[in-house]
Amino acid sequence: MKNEDSSLKLSMPEIEKKLLERIQASGTSLRIMHVCGTHERTIAKYGLRSVLPENIEVISGPGCPVCVTPERDVDIAIALAKSGATVVTFGDMMRVPGSAESLLDAKAGGADVRMVYSIDDAVALANKKPELEVVFFGIGFETTVPANAAALLRDPPENFSLLASQKQTPPAIGLLASDTVVDAFIAPGHVATIIGTRPFEPLAEKGFPVVVSGFEARDILLGINLLLTQAEQGVARVDNGYPRVVKPEGNPIALKMMNEVFETSESEWRGIGNIEGSGLILRKEYEEKDASKKHEDLYSAALAEIRAKAEKKDKKRCICAAILTGKAKPSQCPNFGKDCTPKNPAGPCMVSQEGMCYNWFRYSREGGSRLA
Repeated sequence: MKNEDSSLKLSMPEIEKKLLERIQASGTSLRIMHVCGTHERTIAKYGLRSVLPENIEVISGPGCPVCVTPERDVDIAIALAKSGATVVTFGDMMRVPGSAESLLDAKAGGADVRMVYSIDDAVALANKKPELEVVFFGIGFETTVPANAAALLRDPPENFSLLASQKQTPPAIGLLASDTVVDAFIAPGHVATIIGTRPFEPLAEKGFPVVVSGFEARDILLGINLLLTQAEQGVARVDNGYPRVVKPEGNPIALKMMNEVFETSESEWRGIGNIEGSGLILRKEYEEKDASKKHEDLYSAALAEIRAKAEKKDKKRCICAAILTGKAKPSQCPNFGKDCTPKNPAGPCMVSQEGMCYNWFRYSREGGSRLA
């Protein structure tokens, strides 16, 4: 065992203590990948890796939406801002490097870039300031898509449009199952509240135990226990370890809105490449709100300048792609904690509170125990 501190177990709540004892008693070897930035935050914050036995390994997959947003989409957002549009997005997204700079860099250079907390804030700005051409840079997984769909269904003003860079997680997990040495998966609880547990069943049919988990330390420990039980029984299924929120069918109302506004497409995942069926684009009926098409003539020159600048830039080597696919740890990156910190991120995994590099830097370089 990596941590023999008996005082830790004595100070733990009874449920966590029993769950951990069950895990430590199992001799089954299991390499588990979670695909959720909030799961990584919990694992790092409470040092769960440090109290797991050596036969149990939990690695991080591409569960951070900011981290997988491709440079191309960031570049388009920056080009729009430099061409006169008012680009609004979440705070973390403003700091993610594009091919040459970030939205925050563009703002420092005079572009109109603003932080909002939701797409509704962006629509409100467009209503209040009809002289502005407001573009909401919408990123994220299935969790954030229903809100974007709902905003478009409410018929926002003409000076509002959406630059969509949204992903669907099951196709990406399916790709990792064939490309990465993993035995089992912890599926993202937030995503499952929308899509349910059924979209993860193809993984189980391929022989991978799956559990949908919540976000407290006890939820993660319960999830590991459920996966161990499957492995010990020699079965593979989808267990719902988050039944207080997640239903097998998901949220039918949210899914209906998503399907009405968006359709499935191929999508690029930063550092991973194009994944078939993993993207969401606006349906033809909503194309007039697609910023990438509505303003293509406006930003094309600025985008060319950005790409020319990127070719001349001496980029710091970033291994975020290997980290996102479970092939490397943040501490293996030559920039980690040196040329790459949360204050000065060289890559997207150090930007967001859901990024693995950020959490390793913030809480511990190797995940020291904090369960007490």
